[in-house]
Amino acid sequence: MIVFGAPRRYVQGPGVLGDIGKELGAIGKSAVFIADERVMKMCGETVRQSAEAEGVALTLMPFGGEVTYDEIARIVARIGDAPTDIVISAGGGKTIDTGKIVARDIGAHFVSVPTVASNDSPTSHIAVIYDDQHKLVGVEENRGNPELVLVDTDIIIKAPIELLSAGVGDALVKVFEVEQCIGAGGKNVFGAGSPLTALALARACYTTVRENLVGAYAAHAKGKPNAAFEALVEAAVLMSGLAFESGGLSVSHGMTRGLSAVPGVATALHGHQVAYGLLVQLELENRDPQFMADMREFYRAAKLPLKLSELGADQASNSTVQTIAELSAAAAHMKKFAREITANDIAEAIGRIEAA
Repeated sequence: MIVFGAPRRYVQGPGVLGDIGKELGAIGKSAVFIADERVMKMCGETVRQSAEAEGVALTLMPFGGEVTYDEIARIVARIGDAPTDIVISAGGGKTIDTGKIVARDIGAHFVSVPTVASNDSPTSHIAVIYDDQHKLVGVEENRGNPELVLVDTDIIIKAPIELLSAGVGDALVKVFEVEQCIGAGGKNVFGAGSPLTALALARACYTTVRENLVGAYAAHAKGKPNAAFEALVEAAVLMSGLAFESGGLSVSHGMTRGLSAVPGVATALHGHQVAYGLLVQLELENRDPQFMADMREFYRAAKLPLKLSELGADQASNSTVQTIAELSAAAAHMKKFAREITANDIAEAIGRIEAA
């Protein structure tokens, strides 16, 4: 059995936030808008006016800053018994993942409004939960994918280049993970086989990222979206999200179990963590030196980390490497690989990366 999941509707382009009310009106009549203080100032009034113009009552709900079980419970308690057809989360992955589980817990539709293209969380139905020290503690599921994903590229382009770089990293890894997952007979995020559609999307995602990076980064420097920027954002948010959920994950994401346990590295952006994880995966795949040299050149152009120190580690000591290796080896995604992977395999791969 194969399963393919996706949002009901995806809208992307400059200035589309101003029309969100029309989209919301087709979903329900009451909504809660979750955002942190910065995003609330940037988007809250636009969303309120657009929603109310279409007869959708909107309640603004501040987000505390970290996606934890306590924060989810706090927001659910604040909503209480108030009629809520829609939960809207605007911001980065933390806010969006929080909104998914709030929506699940109160039985509402979910809408994601990413203000950065730093990862593919906006399209998915899963939420990664951390503790207050940003250590990964759980993965939860909404009842389904978002009802709507609305991506305003006039907003996305104002975010720091480091965040766009993280989105590039998260998108880049997908083709390698989907190919490994399918080759190993692994299951996708829905617990089913991976459709060929997901593999095609993963490959298109990789090609789109490689072909549009330079033009998109140039547009970012000028602060005005162009065709390359639109393509890169689509790859980072839509293609990447559909590919990973329906295609499956492997070593690159499995590495986050160990990387998130190391001080300094734990606070690195998810897309940068999995980009480093991809280097480990490619070493485990025994990729030839020419391939690795090409990939490293792309990493430099994309501003992706090539060393643990670039992820925030004080040093790549033996104890640090061993911690990463042992925790990562135990991750479920590691089983979706062509052969069994041990902690020693991972440690040796990290050693080669750090020595390059």
